[in-house]
Amino acid sequence: MAEALLKVQPDVRHRVYEDALALVAGTLFISLGVNMYTHVGLLTGSTAGLAFLIHYLSGLPFGVVFFVINIPFYYFAFRRMGMRFMGKTFCAVALVSGFSLLHPHFIAYDKLDLFYSAVLGGLLIGSGFVMLFRHGASLGGVNVVTLFLQDRYGLRAGKLQMGVDVVIVLASLFVVTPTVLAASILGAVVANLVIALNHRPGRYMGM
Repeated sequence: MAEALLKVQPDVRHRVYEDALALVAGTLFISLGVNMYTHVGLLTGSTAGLAFLIHYLSGLPFGVVFFVINIPFYYFAFRRMGMRFMGKTFCAVALVSGFSLLHPHFIAYDKLDLFYSAVLGGLLIGSGFVMLFRHGASLGGVNVVTLFLQDRYGLRAGKLQMGVDVVIVLASLFVVTPTVLAASILGAVVANLVIALNHRPGRYMGM
């Protein structure tokens, strides 16, 4: 009996409402972390990191930039992961973009510490990604590639994502101060540790 309870169910077919709730909850978590990062000027990795850079340099809204950057990756998501994954990913990107534009109308920060934001924002973003991954979605870009490599070759998505994130954050040195860069790296590490510890081959994976 105990052995049966410990067996992993790698192929869990979710109902539509379960996927919908997970997409909303996960993207709310991620967009709230993004909102905190934007408020204190932090950066992150992946396509979101590129969106942050463009946002800080151009003043364009993060949500708009993030949505546009992800457009080229939908084809790759469709070819490699299927229509179902691509559809969920498109919805997730659209929700994060929309929520990122809405949060400032509902949340105002009187005081928000840089390193506190890095840790709490990283936890929110990492937890949101785990929700999306477990329901067969991502936020496009590098996340699609890391998920594909994990599914195909068994490589850890969290570790791959962490490596890419650190490279992108380091490339952002010309935009931010060393203190902000250090906090940004801390946030990226926290987010990806959450993913690495909670999303790995052989553990819970939804469809």
